[in-house]
Amino acid sequence: MTAEPGVRSDRTAHHHAGVEAEAVDAGYLQKRQLRTGTAGWVLLAGLGVAAVISGDYAGWNFGLAEGGFGGLLIAVALMAVMYSAMVFGLAELGSALPTAGGGYTFARRALGPWGGYATGVAVLIEYAIAPAAIATFIGAYVESLGLFGITDGWWVYLVVYALFVGIHLMGVGEALKVMLVIAGIAVAGLVVYLAGAIPAFDSANLLDIVPTDAAGASDFLPFGLMGIWAAFPFAIWFFLAVECVPLAAEEARDPARAMPRGIVAAMGLLLVLAVLMLVFTAGAGGSEAMSASGNPPVEALQVAGSSAALTSVVNYAGLFGLVASFFSIIYAYSRQTFALSRAGYLPRVLSVTNGRKAPVLALLVPGAIGFALSLTGQGAMLLNMAVFGATVSYVLMMVSHIVLRRREPDLPRPYRTPGGTVTTGIALVLAAAAVVATFLVDPVAALWTLAAYAVFLGYFAVHSRHHLVASAPEEEFELLAAADEDVR
Repeated sequence: MTAEPGVRSDRTAHHHAGVEAEAVDAGYLQKRQLRTGTAGWVLLAGLGVAAVISGDYAGWNFGLAEGGFGGLLIAVALMAVMYSAMVFGLAELGSALPTAGGGYTFARRALGPWGGYATGVAVLIEYAIAPAAIATFIGAYVESLGLFGITDGWWVYLVVYALFVGIHLMGVGEALKVMLVIAGIAVAGLVVYLAGAIPAFDSANLLDIVPTDAAGASDFLPFGLMGIWAAFPFAIWFFLAVECVPLAAEEARDPARAMPRGIVAAMGLLLVLAVLMLVFTAGAGGSEAMSASGNPPVEALQVAGSSAALTSVVNYAGLFGLVASFFSIIYAYSRQTFALSRAGYLPRVLSVTNGRKAPVLALLVPGAIGFALSLTGQGAMLLNMAVFGATVSYVLMMVSHIVLRRREPDLPRPYRTPGGTVTTGIALVLAAAAVVATFLVDPVAALWTLAAYAVFLGYFAVHSRHHLVASAPEEEFELLAAADEDVR
């Protein structure tokens, strides 16, 4: 076998569960550098909020059709506990291991190459599919606003992918600042919406779904106890992708301090918004009507008889919210692809950066896949597929936190998780329940995603585990540890 360009033919003796790492020349990493010191904690918090904010405008409300108001409320409470516990765990891991790999880096250190790759691919599935789901929601918003006379969604999907991938190719500093502004407009839109929805609140609207004959069914839980579990994937939409913040570690100023502050601040704001949006949207528009809405804030205001001016402002703000999440999750998938490629887990060409230190193919290739998926127009199905990838990664990341706490108690941790492994253990149990919930809601979507996941794992088993890059940040630790063992 001939060596790849930039890779010396001598193999580094690094055999871990059948994995081999290769030495590369100095030019390899020079072509794969991100711009450091770009983001402080405010921009990181903005990234976290921007990634999630679309979930307040659309998607979560489909959970009303699975669990009713009571079922979705309990599901949101449980998923809020899961995400809060996980964020505290990720804040510790991100401060201790600040690289662009995020969850993959943490699992690589704790669970070895197989665990790292399995985590990274689960994250990548989430971030490649979530923008496709959001693109379908953007298409629905653009059509409802009558913008540009567009009635066919695929033009919109193509334009948003081309425009926002293009901005990311200009560099991270510019991208994160644009993201912060868009997210700010989206949050302001939610405040304006709540100002109109709160006066229209009627508690009778919360429980207007007729109870079924399911076990434990009542006015509060019209679909019974199982409805709570089935609502998990939609409750997750209030928080999905806040965990992308550690992916910005290599581009942050003082990541050990900025990372925990940014992700915890983002989570705090998202918790408040989730409760307000669930209670007052269902209370103003009615749980029954909102359970199938493609644009719940606007439709809730219309049901409540609000002015056309107010609904129009909220409609445009909703479009900003969807764009904010679309824009930031593109950032997230590019950094996850970049890190996995730089270390050899995915084809190495995907991690080459341009003159502005943006990873070109890591932006373009998952974007092309996402655009193709968006053409299905199946927003709810794509949402469930993204949640499957996310929840699998959460299980693996929380296991990683627990393993590292036990195995490496002396690892420098500038930030420590309150409650330690008890906190991340709670997140682990809830994440495992959420993985199963994706099969309850849409078994076909979950099985398709599982099949894609299996194909990725097969690629690693057959090819890439024999071609890892020894000097990638995530691999260097393993080599040093192995050398230390040899000395002993």
